[in-house]
Amino acid sequence: MNGTPTPLAFFATAAKGTEGALRDELRELRLYHVRADRGGVHFEGRWEDAWHACLHSRIALRILAELARFDAPDGEALYDGVRAVDWSPYLTPHQTLAVSAACRSGGLTHTGFISLKTKDAVVDQIRDRVGARPSVDRKDPDVSLFVHIVKDKATLYLDLAGESLHRRGYRAEHLEAPLKETLAAAILRLSGWDRATPLVDPMCGSGTLAIEASLWAANVAPGLLRTRFGFERWACHDATAAARMEDIRRIARAARRDDLPEIFGRDIAPAAIDLARANARKAGVQPRFAIAPINALEPLGPVGFVVVNPPYGARLDADTSLYDGMAWSLQRMRGHTVAVLAGSPGIERAFRRGPDRWQLLYNGDIECRLLIWAM
Repeated sequence: MNGTPTPLAFFATAAKGTEGALRDELRELRLYHVRADRGGVHFEGRWEDAWHACLHSRIALRILAELARFDAPDGEALYDGVRAVDWSPYLTPHQTLAVSAACRSGGLTHTGFISLKTKDAVVDQIRDRVGARPSVDRKDPDVSLFVHIVKDKATLYLDLAGESLHRRGYRAEHLEAPLKETLAAAILRLSGWDRATPLVDPMCGSGTLAIEASLWAANVAPGLLRTRFGFERWACHDATAAARMEDIRRIARAARRDDLPEIFGRDIAPAAIDLARANARKAGVQPRFAIAPINALEPLGPVGFVVVNPPYGARLDADTSLYDGMAWSLQRMRGHTVAVLAGSPGIERAFRRGPDRWQLLYNGDIECRLLIWAM
């Protein structure tokens, strides 16, 4: 990057356990200085690189831009540190903002107080400059800020995503225990699926795994399904920036592939299959959904992958007979790779043999293991 301005620092947040998968994805997107950390992945670059990440990342939940670091042992220091940042490129009195915070091991221990002091510093600066102040909108702000304080050291971030990136825009409804789209994308990557061999989810629910697999295989940027991102509502996102973002979207749309492997979704519940088909139509992909029990599962030809998120007791009723039947059906898939997101120890016990490899993941607050077998 010789001869260019100093790169900006960004942090892509991720569900616990998916940081390695996100790191690999961002490296494939050719971002700079990619480094995994707890809760996400650091990278550097220009604003447009972060736009690119918002549009193309399947696993990131948010893309945060680091604006400042400073000591914040108390409320006054926090206020002064936030107020020292120039907010005019992002906010005017005609826009809204929201502030969230996290903290540990320091003098400031109340996230509500941290958010309030941060908000006051921002709006006071703007009021003193132009005579009016922006309003707070916690539900749908134009600008979202995040303050992270650890051991009295504050880091101030701007959220480029706005609404969480897992909200692709294709799921209008969901069943009782939906799998987040970002976690589904991470599971597919961690399973080792190559986007060229057939894949089936035999307990597909509302179809998230099959739809995410179809989008990935077709090279459809997940952000194309969204109307806009948070950064497109900032004061600095003018007509020139909007035109450049439209160019980025146009390039992404042109990269779509049509030579896809067969991707299947099966479920015993007719309502689930109806919903999966509706979601797939909205996403613009066509995995093949059908009503079928898992014991009707047959080997794919050619052999491929089975990826499944079965019910587990923390969120849906499940019992030993369900897991025993699932294990029997999956062990018949000789030559296939089988990946199971297990939120209950009973799932692994039902297979009566340990997985060839596994990965700790979190489905919301539920600790799970992604169990992978070569059958």
